[in-house]
Amino acid sequence: MPAMKNMPVVKMGVVAVSRDCFPLELSRARMGRVVAECQELGLDIVPCGVIVESETDAMRAAAEMRGRSVNAAVVYLGNFGPEGPETILAKELGVPFMLVGAAEESAGSLVDGRGDAFCGMLNACYNCELRGLRPYVPPRPVGLPGEVAEMVSHFVDVARVVAGLRDLKVFAFGPRPQDFYACNAPIKQLYDLGVEVMENSELDLFDLNKSVAGRKAEIEAIASDMAAELGEGNARPDKLAQLARYELALMTFYEKNLGSRRFGVFANKCWPAFEPAFGFVPCYVNGRLGARGIPVSCEVDIYGAVSEYMAQLASLHPVSLLDINNTVPPDMDIADLKGAARADLFMGFHCGNACLCNLCDGASMKHQLIMYRLMEPGKEPNITAGTLEGRLRPGPATVFRLQGALDGTVRSYVAEGHVLDADPNSFGSIGVFGIPGFARFYRHVLLAKGFPHHTAVAFRRAGRALYDAVRLLGVEDIQAPRRAGDLYPGENPFG
Repeated sequence: MPAMKNMPVVKMGVVAVSRDCFPLELSRARMGRVVAECQELGLDIVPCGVIVESETDAMRAAAEMRGRSVNAAVVYLGNFGPEGPETILAKELGVPFMLVGAAEESAGSLVDGRGDAFCGMLNACYNCELRGLRPYVPPRPVGLPGEVAEMVSHFVDVARVVAGLRDLKVFAFGPRPQDFYACNAPIKQLYDLGVEVMENSELDLFDLNKSVAGRKAEIEAIASDMAAELGEGNARPDKLAQLARYELALMTFYEKNLGSRRFGVFANKCWPAFEPAFGFVPCYVNGRLGARGIPVSCEVDIYGAVSEYMAQLASLHPVSLLDINNTVPPDMDIADLKGAARADLFMGFHCGNACLCNLCDGASMKHQLIMYRLMEPGKEPNITAGTLEGRLRPGPATVFRLQGALDGTVRSYVAEGHVLDADPNSFGSIGVFGIPGFARFYRHVLLAKGFPHHTAVAFRRAGRALYDAVRLLGVEDIQAPRRAGDLYPGENPFG
């Protein structure tokens, strides 16, 4: 698998604060122990040399952190903390920040060594609300140094999602296909989240593909790389040159059009006009870009592309966009449901956009059956070739969606489960998913709240980081599967 790029590297600043009626050295010493514990975990952190007691200190600390290229921060209450300066510091930094406090270490140090950060956190959070700031506050935000270091480690994942989204540009090509209104993408909510969007037509994409035709050496190099990657799965070697040219076109556009942003993703038209015009199905190229950290969503699903990117940032692994597609027949033999009930199973499918690293051995590039039925029935497959067929690799999985709602808000869901060790006996990039509680979740969240059929899939457990990141972004409506007996709104209590 090629190295993944297109993601921020979190450089986490740690700034200790101290209320002037408490010993400043208490905060300094406690921060030193936190920094040591963070270094033991291998975290890339930047301790601030200024202990913040006053507003002037806050400005000095902010300047130091900016000068050291910090893009996320921990505001650490080594004692009670000064609620004004510490929140001014957070506002001046303008990066995702976490509020945490120091727990008391010993029964023998509760006179000169008592810090009262448990109390100070109340004032800090209240002052954040007064200033319109949104901190990340862990579930148990006051802890000993080792515990705080674990909180910082988790916050690195959260901050990566938030920082990446705020520096993201979505390149969209083409209108959505007929009957795919579910991929509706209200733009204002994306702007509110900090995402930039550049919409283009299918003709732009067609012209872009034509424009790179003369770069034959680069096209041949990409085609050779494709052949080596596919190996025995290269069932359509006649299509590699066309696919390579298309990949070159997309990457050329990406590199020239990031503009004010550092990261980009695509939401591209992929059928039905694409195949007659371009002469192939783009799925395999979409998966290859995803393996490099540049997700490409199908059917111009802009929120799908954003959701994929967030799932990638949370999991640090290539993701995919799949349809929540079909039920699992009762006669399909599955040895281990991984805690799910039979009713909770479904198949996740797309035409062939998964990258090879997320597919079992034996995947191959073939033609797309659904498009073949529509476009080339009874003929030798030609323009419908280019899809990657294979079974999704069994293992932990997280399904996730961020979606602009019709009422002008943003809503989200996240659920964890597994790709099961079961043969789907079908086509495309496909796997059997088992998510505990999914049957009720499907009915009372996905259907009741109007989520579309596409879901971003992280092939890791990423729910904790995604949930906290979405909350930090200001999204209030975040849904997850509920346990038996915990009813969803509108769920009939009589069963």
